[in-house]
Amino acid sequence: MKRRIKQLCIICCILPLLTSCWDSDEPNKIRYIYGVGIDYKDGKYEVFAQIVDFVNIAKTEQPNQDAIQAEVGRAKGNTVEEAFFDLYQSMDLKLFWGHMTYLVFSEEALKEGRANTIINSFLRYREIRYQTWVYATKDPVEEVLLLNPLFNNAMTRLKLADPMSSYQQESFVEPIDFRKLVIRLNEPSHEVNIPFIKIDEKWNSEKEKDKLPKFDGVGVLTPKDLKGFITGDKINGLQWMSKETKRGEITVPREDEFVTIVIDNLKIDVEPKIQGEEVKFDIKLNMNALLSGFEGTITEKEVRSFVKKQIKKEVEETYLEALDIDVDIYRLSEYMYRKDLEAWRKIQKDGKVPLTENSISNLTVDVNKVYSGRKSFRETVE
Repeated sequence: MKRRIKQLCIICCILPLLTSCWDSDEPNKIRYIYGVGIDYKDGKYEVFAQIVDFVNIAKTEQPNQDAIQAEVGRAKGNTVEEAFFDLYQSMDLKLFWGHMTYLVFSEEALKEGRANTIINSFLRYREIRYQTWVYATKDPVEEVLLLNPLFNNAMTRLKLADPMSSYQQESFVEPIDFRKLVIRLNEPSHEVNIPFIKIDEKWNSEKEKDKLPKFDGVGVLTPKDLKGFITGDKINGLQWMSKETKRGEITVPREDEFVTIVIDNLKIDVEPKIQGEEVKFDIKLNMNALLSGFEGTITEKEVRSFVKKQIKKEVEETYLEALDIDVDIYRLSEYMYRKDLEAWRKIQKDGKVPLTENSISNLTVDVNKVYSGRKSFRETVE
């Protein structure tokens, strides 16, 4: 009996020391931020907060196809923080930032060092993750945040929320998150390529035309300013100089037809060489080629020739296009920084090595293997 009384006393003494969830918020009493857009107009920051309803998103089959998954709120302020506090005043529940998945910048929000200020504000907040994806656009930011995935699927299926899914199949522009953005701004050449998106209307349903985000190029950002945008075919060469590239394609003319070739297993080697007071770069690209679409009969030799010529052309064109806006699009300065630090220190200026039209002295493209798919290098039906 005395032993039981002693145990009860000990339990009574310990109970007040135990932690609990008394200060936690119930999930149904919280609003969840999923996407954020930032614009800058008339000397003020304009923020767009996309909140999602996880009740609808969590359902595999939505009984109500017209269910609203997300809403977008808007507010203005002299700073980003002031704008969000203005938004809080109209919120009916507490706002949770831990599920923020992507951030969309307008062109104006990226200029004159404003992007650096915005990024700093977000990353100082403990709930926001470094895995948040970052994009740039010239379209209205609010319209981008109101885009929905096909078939009224969950917002988590939208390309902006999950860019790596389609990137495995087509690696036109590398997605970038806060972590990579900060690293690349801090390392030579202190420039970072942010995916440039625009609203695309190529999809139609039986009810209406669907609008989806499309990767159309990159915006080049520095800690101090936005260098500019490189879009469309002008940025094609970037994918062949990115070690993150999984799969891409080239389409080349052949007599009165076109040939499409899929490129994968890309390997990149960049060797900086000092020549007097200049630095030159030898670039070697190695890849596999898969013959996709063609007419008639084609030889393996022709495929290799097409790949070498087209890849080299695209890499050179993108390099020169970037050079026009003073951008080290292939981060050649970083290659030199890592391979010859002493030489880099002597010739760099603000983290960049001087680049000219002739800085790439040798560009070699090798095709390791050529695949013809299920059939040979002849048409399936002759």
